[in-house]
Amino acid sequence: MQSPWKILTVAPLFLLLSLQSSASPANDDQSRPSLSNAHTCVGCVLVVSVIEQLAQVHNSTVQASMERLCSYLPEKLFLKTTCYLVIDKFGSDIIKLLSADMNADVVCHTLEFCKQNTGQPLCHLYPLPKETWKFTLQKARQIVKKSLILKYSRSGSDICSLPVLAKICQKIKLAIEQSVPFKDVDSDKYSVFPTLRGYHWRGRDCNDSDESVYPGRRPNNWDVHQDSNCNGIWCINNVNKLCCLGSQPRGIILLGDSAGAHFHISPEWITASQMSLNSFINLPTALTNELDWPQLSGATGFLDSTVGIKEKSIYLRLWKRNHCNHRDYQNISRNGASSRNLKKFIESLSRNKMLDYPTIVIYAMIGNDVCSGKSDPVPAMTTPEKLYSNIMQTLKHLNSHLPNGSHVILYGLPDGTFLWDNLHNRYHPLGQLNKDVTYAQLYSFLNCLQVSPCHGWMSSNKTLRTLTSERAEQLSNTLKKIAASEKFTNFNLFYMDFAFHEIIQEWQKRGGQPWQLIEPVDGFHPNERNSILLKGILMTSQTLDNQEWTQLTSWIKGNLTCDSRTREWLCCCWRIISGKRCSSSGPKSWERRIRSTPRLNRCLETKAGTEPLRSTHPWGAQGGRGLGKLIPQTLWGLPRHRPKGLFFSSIFAKCLSLNEEHIWTTVQCCVLLGSVTLPLFLK
Repeated sequence: MQSPWKILTVAPLFLLLSLQSSASPANDDQSRPSLSNAHTCVGCVLVVSVIEQLAQVHNSTVQASMERLCSYLPEKLFLKTTCYLVIDKFGSDIIKLLSADMNADVVCHTLEFCKQNTGQPLCHLYPLPKETWKFTLQKARQIVKKSLILKYSRSGSDICSLPVLAKICQKIKLAIEQSVPFKDVDSDKYSVFPTLRGYHWRGRDCNDSDESVYPGRRPNNWDVHQDSNCNGIWCINNVNKLCCLGSQPRGIILLGDSAGAHFHISPEWITASQMSLNSFINLPTALTNELDWPQLSGATGFLDSTVGIKEKSIYLRLWKRNHCNHRDYQNISRNGASSRNLKKFIESLSRNKMLDYPTIVIYAMIGNDVCSGKSDPVPAMTTPEKLYSNIMQTLKHLNSHLPNGSHVILYGLPDGTFLWDNLHNRYHPLGQLNKDVTYAQLYSFLNCLQVSPCHGWMSSNKTLRTLTSERAEQLSNTLKKIAASEKFTNFNLFYMDFAFHEIIQEWQKRGGQPWQLIEPVDGFHPNERNSILLKGILMTSQTLDNQEWTQLTSWIKGNLTCDSRTREWLCCCWRIISGKRCSSSGPKSWERRIRSTPRLNRCLETKAGTEPLRSTHPWGAQGGRGLGKLIPQTLWGLPRHRPKGLFFSSIFAKCLSLNEEHIWTTVQCCVLLGSVTLPLFLK
C-alpha cells in the first residue's frame, strides 16, 4: 500500500510545490536538510488552509469543502481523480483535526507532513496557539491516535513512485534536466508540442521530421520548396526572393532564471473566496511548464498580457518590426538558475553560426547568485571573482555558437530591499480572509524551513538585507566591467542596469502601487506587470552614449536609420507611414500617418514632395513598370472586398516601379513597406 501522506501530496498546490522543488537545480549544497520534506510541509499547510477557508466562505462542512475543492480541479494529469482518492481514504483525520479548531500548522505537524527535528526551531505560518505548542500537539495526536496515516507516514516512498504519476514525473524531470523539448522527433531542439520545454519556450517547429527545418535559420534556397525557417514566408518565383533580403532578421534568446521564465502561482489557486470551476483551467499547463509561463514573459512572450498591460515582449517588438523574425525566440531559463549552474543547461541553446541568422542574447541571472534559502546565506553568495570566471566561460561558449553580427546584453542585479520595504506588513492571499497571515510571517516560515527563494532579501534582518544588496551591486559592477573591457568576434557586448526605480516610477504614473509589481503568492518574483520592464530597458538605453547600443535599441524599437543604402526620400515615406514627422522638404500636410493607398502612392511618386507629381497610369490590370511587370497581372486585380490585400499589393507595385537601375533601393522598399506579406496573397 502506498504511503497515504505521500498520496496527499497530489492534492492541488501540494503537488505544485513538490514539483517546484524538483524544478529547482540551484541547490548544490548536499548538507542542507531535505528540501523535499520542507516543500512537503509548505504544501500541506497551503492545502489545509484552503480547505478550511472554503468551509468558512461557503458555510459548509470540512467534508463538503474538500469535495468542492476536488470538483474544481481538471481531469488532466489525474488531478481530480487523485483528489477524490485522498478524500475517500484519508480525509477523515483532516476533518477531525479541523473540526477540533486545530489550525493548518497543527494539522500538518500532527500528520507528520511537517517535522521539527531535534535542535531545530519550530516552523509555523500562523500565530502559535494560546496553549503551549507541546500541549496542543499532544492533544491533536490523541484525536487521530488510531489513524492509519501515522502508521504509513514514515515510509520513504516518493510522490513519483505512485503508478498514476510515475510517467508524468519521468517526462517532467527529463525535460527539466535537459532543458530541451521532450517531444522532439527530429532532435533539432524545437517541438510542435507547447509544454515540457516545447514551443512555449522556443519557436514552434513546422516540420518535426526534418532536423534542417527550424526557426531562426537562414532560408534554404530562398524557401522555394518549403518554409525552412518556420517564419511562415515562402518565397515563390525569382521575384519573391526579395521577401526577407536586406531586412536583417534577428532572433531573441534569454539566458535567465525563474524571473526570466516568468514563474507564477495563480492567487486563485489558494484564495478560497475567488475559487471557481475556471480557476484551475491552466493548472495542467503550468505543471508541465514547471510553474513557469514563458509564453507571457517580457523577453520571449508571444501571447497577449492577461492583466491588460499594453507593452509587448522584446520578441513581439522584433516580430512587429520584421515578420521575418516570426518564431525566432528561445527562453533558456530555469528555476534556480545562476551563473554557477548555467553550464549545466546552456548546451540546450540552439544556434548554428554558419546556417542561422544573428541573434540578440540577454543574460539575466538577476537573483540566485546572491539568493538562497540557507540559514546563513552570505557565505553561499557568488563572489565577484567567481562571477567573472563564470561569465567569461559563458561568453566564450556563446562566441563559439552565435553567428557573426549577434549581440549579447548582460543584465545587472536589482536591489531587492524593495521586497521587505513594500510587502512585509501587507496580508498574503492566504491571510486576507481572516487577516492572520502577512508577508513577514510567510518569509519567516520559508526561512525557517530553508526553502525561501531569497533569505537575504526576504528577512526581517535589515543588516542581512543590506549585505545582500551590496553583494548584488558588486556583481553588477563586475558585469559592467566585463562588458566594457572584453571583445568577441561574433557579437557585440553590452551591459544594462536593472532599472527597477524607473520601472516603479513608470508604474506609479499609471496609478499603480509598487507592491503590485511582485508575484502575490511567493512575494518574491516580478509578476506579469513587469513586462513594463521592457519600457525600463528602452528608457535606460536612451541615457547611454554607446553608439552601437543606441543602434541596437533603435533596431528593436523599429526605428529606421537612413544610411547610404537607402534613399532619403524613401526613408521619409517610411517615417510618414509610421506616423512620424518627415524632413522639412516635404509638405507639412503629409507629415501625418498615411491611412490610404493614394496618399502613400503620392508620397512615393513625388519622392516625399521633393519632385513634381509624375504622370502615371492607374495601377490596374496593366501591372507596373519595369520590375513590376514580373508580377502576375491578377495581383493588381484583387477583389475590392479585400482592402488589406489591395493596400499591400499596391505598395509592392509602387516599390517595384520606383527605381529600375538600383535594385538595392527596390529591395529596401519592398522589405520596409510590407512586401513580406505578399506570399499570403499569392498562395
